[in-house]
Amino acid sequence: MQVKIKRINPNAVIPTYAKEGDAGMDLVATSIISETTTDVTYGTGLAMEIRDGFVGLVFPRSSIRKYDLALTNSVGVIDSGYRGEIQATFKKTNWLKGNESEKYQIGDRIAQIMIIPHPQIEFDEVDELSDTQRGDGGFGSTGK
Repeated sequence: MQVKIKRINPNAVIPTYAKEGDAGMDLVATSIISETTTDVTYGTGLAMEIRDGFVGLVFPRSSIRKYDLALTNSVGVIDSGYRGEIQATFKKTNWLKGNESEKYQIGDRIAQIMIIPHPQIEFDEVDELSDTQRGDGGFGSTGK
């Protein structure tokens, strides 16, 4: 599948798969859009035209464990109608201890994006749902 992509920043890196079989493509920081004591927002310098019926999902990279950061919304959702810059905001996890958080630098791979199909859902409101073995048990109800 081809996706139109636009460099907003001339230093932007077009995402590619690092290895055959990879699901996500790395996003590289081209700017720090904003930074406070508690969070930092990076720009990737890229905008995409994701076609209808697909969504871009932005995940943290496994390298995040080396930093005092957490992607604020866990998974970013890039809808097909969005044409702005792909950004990622991270919560600094070390600030409560009064320590400076280790963070990504410009040029670092900061996140990864997957572009996948999604169905259009229509809800059918009913008075009853079918029974299952689990039923309405949640939050550890399976014993694990």
